[in-house]
Amino acid sequence: MKNLKSILCATLIGLSSAVMAQTDYRIIPLPQSIEMQKGNDFVLNDGAILAYDIMNPRLATNATLLKGMLHDIAGIDLVDAANKVEAKRAAIMLRLGLKDATNAEAYRIMVGKKGITIEAKTEEGIFRGIETLVKSIGVGDGSKSIAMPLATIQDEPRFEYRGSHLDCSRHFFSVDVIKRYLDVLALHGVNQFHWHITDDQGWRFEVKSMPELARKGCIRKQTVVGHNTVVWDEQEYGRDMYYTQEQCREIVKYAADRYINVIPEIDLPGHMIAALHVYPHLGCTGGPYDVWGLWGVADDVLCAGNPETMTFLKTVLGEVCEVFPSKYIHIGGDESPRVRWQHCPKCQAKKQELGLKRDSELQTYINKELEKFLAERGRDLIGWDETLEGGLSPNAIVMSWRGYQGGIQAAKQHHRVIMTPTDNCYIDYYQLKNTHAQPLAIGGYLPVSKVYSMEPVPDALTEEEAKYILGPQCNLWTEYVTCPQHVFYMLLPRLDALSEVQWTAKEQKDFADFEQRLPRMLKLYKHLGITYCPKYE
Repeated sequence: MKNLKSILCATLIGLSSAVMAQTDYRIIPLPQSIEMQKGNDFVLNDGAILAYDIMNPRLATNATLLKGMLHDIAGIDLVDAANKVEAKRAAIMLRLGLKDATNAEAYRIMVGKKGITIEAKTEEGIFRGIETLVKSIGVGDGSKSIAMPLATIQDEPRFEYRGSHLDCSRHFFSVDVIKRYLDVLALHGVNQFHWHITDDQGWRFEVKSMPELARKGCIRKQTVVGHNTVVWDEQEYGRDMYYTQEQCREIVKYAADRYINVIPEIDLPGHMIAALHVYPHLGCTGGPYDVWGLWGVADDVLCAGNPETMTFLKTVLGEVCEVFPSKYIHIGGDESPRVRWQHCPKCQAKKQELGLKRDSELQTYINKELEKFLAERGRDLIGWDETLEGGLSPNAIVMSWRGYQGGIQAAKQHHRVIMTPTDNCYIDYYQLKNTHAQPLAIGGYLPVSKVYSMEPVPDALTEEEAKYILGPQCNLWTEYVTCPQHVFYMLLPRLDALSEVQWTAKEQKDFADFEQRLPRMLKLYKHLGITYCPKYE
């Protein structure tokens, strides 16, 4: 009898552990402080009560997202408190009032014997806490019960700017894919979505005053096969593949509900062949131009000496500002050859009129005109680090991609800087050494470990200069990324590594520890049906 009883008890204990999912607060990105408390776990069950101020619409949106995520990953359905009595015995409480916080995104999670409280100074902080709670709970095992060890988590991000970029010009991705991308960014604490929507290979933004720009500029007749070989696929690409302004607003709203700002990029004065195809008189040669089916850098750019060019750009950016509420507007500015300007009578006449010494200063003239135009609308200009050539106003922001030096130079000149150097942040590079074991990429080699090793604030900067580094960003260019599955394969798990660079305190970073925490995130991606690179070096 004693032996039978022991076997029965052991069996019951085994069943109990099998049906009770266990929380782990050591998530990605790693929170700043986790203090474990003594005592029996709090158990979160299906049907648990959720309390929050229902009169606060942003908290209500947060609550809806929390309920959706817990349902998706653990099968737990929360129920809103029906009255004040129910609210007092809520299993989860969302509450504003973290008075000692100086960071708007700071939050505190307290898991006690009677329930969980997420407290923050702002609704945005509440959302960051929700994402931490959801990742801590992780994928359920079907039991609809979660054991929550007693703990207090206090957290805030290291950098105010935490970005991720996606190029939708070379290859187009639907609104639903963009929303999925935003969900993944939110899961990693990213708060800036840099959306590249125009380039030589396709114009993807609707300009209502110039409807043909997107309607015709989105189509290329054919696309080169592989790495700029002499072989063409002889297939039209891009017909009707552009974003209407209504769709852009829908994406902006979806992102805002997840506390992500959408930064549109209209790349100029180079990378404009798709626009020149529709309006050839804006080019130095007058065309004709075909939407480019090659990758790389084209010699044809907007004519800097044609007064209609500035009218065109201000019309486009004016509508961009109407659609996108972002404080930041990206104007590109990279890879703009001057060879056409050198031989263009209009450009040389403009150069003489302005008293310029070099052809490169024509781009500075364009930049400053547009910077003033955006400033009048309360916006700040972002440009790739080439925009430093010729000088910028103090309010312009530099995105440093050709290494760190451009960012260092900009910070020393007291420009705000976003660090996105190719060696650490270009996730269109291969992530495995064996290039044959993975989908086609642009080249290069950027493993998870190299992303994780990034330090956005160079030692070359003084403490005062370092304050101009807003934060880091990863960039996903899509010359060779043709489908949604490939997008997420390139993004994950490298975004996990970058999210820790963006969020976690420098002294807390530890790649070996990160690797131990990563499998839990991969399990979550698999459960949610999100593609990722299963092997990394």
